[in-house]
Amino acid sequence: MLGRIEKRVISGERITPEEALALFESDDIFTIGRIASYVARKKNGDDVYFIQNHHINPTNICVNRCRFCAFSRSKGEEGAYEISINGIIRRLKRHRYIREVHIVGGLHPDWPFEYYLDILREVKRHLPHVHIKAFTAVEIDYFTRISGLSLRGVLMRLKEAGLDLIPGGGAEIFNKRVRKRICPEKIDGSRWLEVMEKAHRVGLRSNATMLYGHIESYRDRVDHLSRLRRLQDRTGGFQAFIPLAFHQLNTDMGGAGYVSGIDDLKTIAVSRIFLDNFQHIKAYWIMLGEKMAQLALNFGADDIDGTIIEERITHSAGATSGYRISKDELVNLIKKAGKRPVERDSFYNPLN
Repeated sequence: MLGRIEKRVISGERITPEEALALFESDDIFTIGRIASYVARKKNGDDVYFIQNHHINPTNICVNRCRFCAFSRSKGEEGAYEISINGIIRRLKRHRYIREVHIVGGLHPDWPFEYYLDILREVKRHLPHVHIKAFTAVEIDYFTRISGLSLRGVLMRLKEAGLDLIPGGGAEIFNKRVRKRICPEKIDGSRWLEVMEKAHRVGLRSNATMLYGHIESYRDRVDHLSRLRRLQDRTGGFQAFIPLAFHQLNTDMGGAGYVSGIDDLKTIAVSRIFLDNFQHIKAYWIMLGEKMAQLALNFGADDIDGTIIEERITHSAGATSGYRISKDELVNLIKKAGKRPVERDSFYNPLN
């Protein structure tokens, strides 16, 4: 089966969902990696992208309390926090060399939509050279509820306030059965896809994610990838796909355990092979750890994300990676994987 799939990929044919499932079920990780590396080289050569970015999580206070999330708190609960707009600006001004600020957080019960717009406006005013990647599809849906605006109206207001592109978070797994168990309060998969399609239609590009390694099956992963591929066929608005390994510490899903390194590599590789209409596959070092992310660069990934500087969501769930990494360390990781480091902006324009 793998030999036939490899021949089809080399000939430029699109593999089917059933073939993707066969890849997930195979134990031949080296053949899968070889096929994925072929696809990655065909798309991006030996280039591996990174960015100097800064993550900001303005609040962990959230009206949703998803089972898999170790980050969220209720208002007044121990550990709940809010960062003021001035506090956000102070953090960013310490790192003026950054090219992107990544802003995601909880669905705060008291903040009006205008407050989120003010965050964008102030970041753009103080750091006009920085691209703003902010607000997941879940947050954007929440904005429609607290503002009374249509989805298009919310997206246009965000764009006018300075939003440049949208991160891919909140996708989790699209399967309804799984989603009801891990995040029943969150928007469903169809709504996530609707938000992204509308964003692409108004000229906002985005990323896409998949949270794996909890209670989902391989078939659920393939279904998730298939829905992303179909939407990308329609809009072409996704820039990168980011598989996110589930971390279980401090969640209500403690029995799920941690994802194996083999599963990490296989998920990266199958994603690269199946998502033929995505230009980039990201090995998110915060989730994978620095060394596993480096290894993933030889299993189909061509982006290792960036400097990060201040990330709270994954670390709340027990991530063992660092909170930040320097540009020099990223360059070294990429070079030692036998790849060529390319510093980029938010839209994959090379800076060096």
